[in-house]
Amino acid sequence: MPEEFNWMLRVYYEDTDAGGIVFYANYLKFFERARTEWLRAAGVNQQQMLAQHQAMFVVKSTAVEYHAPARLDDEIRIAVIVERLGRASVQFIQEAWCGDRLLCSGKIKVGCVDALSLRPSAIPEPVLAMISL
Repeated sequence: MPEEFNWMLRVYYEDTDAGGIVFYANYLKFFERARTEWLRAAGVNQQQMLAQHQAMFVVKSTAVEYHAPARLDDEIRIAVIVERLGRASVQFIQEAWCGDRLLCSGKIKVGCVDALSLRPSAIPEPVLAMISL
């Protein structure tokens, strides 16, 4: 995988608040979608991961900062950068950009868990091989 994965999206009316700017919580949705597309680009199918390895990714923590507003119809680039890849977790840096304006940045930690017990579990070896830098 490249050091930085980028995914583009368009701001729709449903993404905005009464003031016409992107509602703050929607950046977490945008970040989630971009991480999903990052996995897909690496060849990881999350439904197969669940079926074959009884494992899934869950968000453990987030820390988000807001820098500038995005508005209806803006095209936003969501950057996904793996900061640290552990045995059972992945620490991401994510950023939302509109052109050269940084809109939002965040640090998101995702853990791998056993699908039945929801307890921490090692990332399955085939998956780890696909997402390793």
